[in-house]
Amino acid sequence: MKLKLLTIFGLSLTLLWGCAAKKEKSKLMENETKKALVLYYSQGGTTKVVAEELEKRLGADIDSVVPVEPYDPDYDSTIQRWQQELKDSIKVAIKPINVNINDYDTIFIGSPIWGGVFSSPMQSFLIDNDLEGKTLVTFATFGSGGIESATKNLKELQPNANIIEGYGIRSARISKAPKEIERFLIENGFIKGEITSQPNFGNSHPVTRDEMEVFNAATKDYFMPLGTAINVATRDNSGVKEYKFGVIPPNGDETNLSTIYITYEDGSPVFTKVVR
Repeated sequence: MKLKLLTIFGLSLTLLWGCAAKKEKSKLMENETKKALVLYYSQGGTTKVVAEELEKRLGADIDSVVPVEPYDPDYDSTIQRWQQELKDSIKVAIKPINVNINDYDTIFIGSPIWGGVFSSPMQSFLIDNDLEGKTLVTFATFGSGGIESATKNLKELQPNANIIEGYGIRSARISKAPKEIERFLIENGFIKGEITSQPNFGNSHPVTRDEMEVFNAATKDYFMPLGTAINVATRDNSGVKEYKFGVIPPNGDETNLSTIYITYEDGSPVFTKVVR
C-alpha cells in the first residue's frame, strides 16, 4: 500500500513538473516571438504622428528612415528638389536604420505620399533591402490620397513579401488618426477590440443639386482642382452621412473616373481621400 502511495505521489510530482515545464516553454516561446516594427519616414512630422500611434497601439518597436541630406520643411522646396531628383534619376542616400530588420516578421511601412508613391527616402530603403517572406503593412499621410497606389508600388519593389494595404489619412485630418487607427487595427486583427461594422454604400446615382453643393463645400479649399462629380453613392454610418463621388478628373478623361470620399465631421462636409 505504501509503495502504491509513493508511486502515485511520484507520478503526481512528474505531472506537476511537466505542467510547469510546459508553462515555462510557452512563456519562452512567447518571449521569442518576433515583435512588429513600425518603420517610417516623416518630413514635417505628420507621418510620425501616425507611426507613434501605431507603436503605442501595437506595442511595437519603431525606427525612422533618415536621408543623408534632409529635405527642406517648406513644401514648395521639397517638391522642386523631388522633381529634380526624378528628372536626374537620383536615388536619395539614406542613413543606416538603428534596428536589425531581420528581427521582425511584420513591418509597418509608412511615409508621406509623393506623386502617388512613397517618398524618395522610403523608396531608397525599399530598393536597398530585400524583405522577402515578411508581412509589410502600408500606412501613409497625404494631401489628397495615394495609399492604394503606394501599396501597388510596394508590391513592385518587394514582390516576394506579403503586402497588406494599410491605413492612410489626409494631413489636414491628422487629429482624427487615433480613432481611425484603432478601427483599422481591430478590423484587420492586429489588436483585440469591438467595433461596429460599417454598412456598404448604396447604389450609385447621378449627382443632385444638393449633393453637388456638398461636394463643392468639401473640396473648395483644396489647392488643386479635383474634377467634376457626376455620380454618387451614399451611406448612413452610425448617424453620419458619407458620400462616394465618381469624379471626372481635371484632364476631362471620362473613361478614367477618380473616386472622392466625403463625410461630415464637426458639422461640415470634409473630403477624406481621393482614389485615382
